[in-house]
Amino acid sequence: MAADDSAPEGTSFWRGLRTFLFGDEGEATLREEIEEAIESHEGEVPAVGDLSPIERQMLRNLLHFGESTVADIAVPRADIIAVPSTIPFDGLVAAFADAGHSRLPVYEDSLDNVIGMAHIKDVYVLEVTGAEPPEDITTLLRTPLYVPESMGVLDLLARMRAERVHLAIVVDEFGGTEGLVTIEDVVEEIVGDIEDEHDEEVPGNLIALENGVWDADARTELEEVAELVDARLAVVEEDVDTLGGLATVLAGHVPQQGEILEHPSGWRLEIVESDARRVARLRLHAPEETALEDEVE
Repeated sequence: MAADDSAPEGTSFWRGLRTFLFGDEGEATLREEIEEAIESHEGEVPAVGDLSPIERQMLRNLLHFGESTVADIAVPRADIIAVPSTIPFDGLVAAFADAGHSRLPVYEDSLDNVIGMAHIKDVYVLEVTGAEPPEDITTLLRTPLYVPESMGVLDLLARMRAERVHLAIVVDEFGGTEGLVTIEDVVEEIVGDIEDEHDEEVPGNLIALENGVWDADARTELEEVAELVDARLAVVEEDVDTLGGLATVLAGHVPQQGEILEHPSGWRLEIVESDARRVARLRLHAPEETALEDEVE
């Protein structure tokens, strides 16, 4: 049988390799063929009119877009900025100024009972027109979407477009609030992080300082810490995945700013930022022998 000369060279190679290894039963899906074609040109300088590196990355993101669920992209419950339904109008204005968001969830009693969302446009209209502000902010509320963690991101995007609602409250199996997703979060799955002039620069997950000290986001995965800092920090019997979880295990409670925790390896975890519910940021201080080795090098 003659070879298919019309097939692109990269695709022919991958298809031939798969057929050799797995036979015809291993025929690639269209998704796999597109991804393999992108990978076969990785590192090449694109010709005029060809896909740029940014376009290739966006296309790669899009190929896996439908595989993600709402749970994969949601803002965690601990990071949600919300206001109680009893907040006065002036307090709501101040909350919008502090948060820098265009929409804020509004709850009764607790975050598990989100009754609506306030939109900054509705607040802005009252402010600029000089209209009498409402005594009860619930008169301003709009209805967000309420979606399960298992919903596909593609399905969520379709609902947001159809219902013209750009904020969704993610609920768990008991109806409690698990997280929050905006349409910006969904779009960022394709195009990457979107920052505007109001976004503050966020420090990196792990930043190497001097003398064996690392500044770290508490949400940093222990796998990343093991790879970049010290594998011993990822050895923990309890079921935790992040530095914040490790710090809580070591302390036996949610550690507060200023606490210094001793790790069995000799590393010390200094809590730099935290609140009553979670650790936000910390510093890793290397054991003395490690710090001395770094200085010598």
